Amino acid sequence: MQPDVFVDVVFQIGPLQITDSILTIWFITLVLFGLVYWLSKNLKKHPNILQVVAEATIEVVESAIRDVLPQYDKLLAPFILSLWLFLGLANLIGLIPGFESPTRDLSITAALAVIVFLSVHWFGLKTQGAKKYLHHYISPSPILLPFHLISEVSRTIALAMRLFGNMISLEMIAMILLLVAGFLMPIPILMLHIIEALVQAYIFGMLALIYIASAIQTQEIKHE
Repeated sequence: MQPDVFVDVVFQIGPLQITDSILTIWFITLVLFGLVYWLSKNLKKHPNILQVVAEATIEVVESAIRDVLPQYDKLLAPFILSLWLFLGLANLIGLIPGFESPTRDLSITAALAVIVFLSVHWFGLKTQGAKKYLHHYISPSPILLPFHLISEVSRTIALAMRLFGNMISLEMIAMILLLVAGFLMPIPILMLHIIEALVQAYIFGMLALIYIASAIQTQEIKHE
């Protein structure tokens, strides 16, 4: 693991630079797609251990969503589960020799934050309709519109910076401890990385869920 803030450009297509972080997220996406496809084609009446784990994971995610938005667990589960799985694997892949965690790249965390930003509005529009959803930006007064917009942008920036900062600091701490203690502390450092990587994935997904819930519930409360 190298806390390399400046990612490496692997190759370039015209003005488009393909970095090692982009290649890593392509690889993660292919792995997740392949796993989901394989599981969907091998569902059994008497499930094997992988199917049991997959079904339990889906149930845990739906339960977490029900605690926040009881009526929308089926609607939101695919997005939140995909976010958690992707981030968990992205944060942990740096433990594999030859790989670097793509979430140490600010452009990747910014892209994930933008996806959450767009998803908040997508689910808000889908569940409430355009007129109801957009009305809250000028409610109770149109004067509040700039403040609503600033809030949307600032929390998106904060979401990207929080994940980026935490993953960079985690890798820097691990490197410093290795330099100071040598190989006397490999297992504690490994456990620290695994726990922190999973915690950061969970927090990012929960923040996304809370943002979506705020977009949906605000409108429901106003129209009750």
